[in-house]
Amino acid sequence: MTNSKVFFIFFMALTVLFELAGDYLFKKWSLTSNRYTIGAGLLMYFIGTVFWAFSLKHEELSQAIIVFVLLTMIGAVLIGSYLFGEHATLLNKLGILLALLSVVMIEW
Repeated sequence: MTNSKVFFIFFMALTVLFELAGDYLFKKWSLTSNRYTIGAGLLMYFIGTVFWAFSLKHEELSQAIIVFVLLTMIGAVLIGSYLFGEHATLLNKLGILLALLSVVMIEW
């Protein structure tokens, strides 16, 4: 694995982590209407965007965007299911499995 790929994985992990933190806070805000929660969510999105920019220094946009979208989709479904009690159907779970497989195929 090249150094560039390691840096991409590192920055992408941080991007997804902050994006999902923002998603969690926005969902929390939708339930409570606490203005500090939405502000914190916006801050998480901003920090995630900075890491996204750094990740693009180490991967092509056409591949990076697919990895980003799939990982945030998987994370959002897991957050919704486990933290907010939202229901994931069998088809949703199959989609998550296929998304994980596609990330491996894209980055292999």
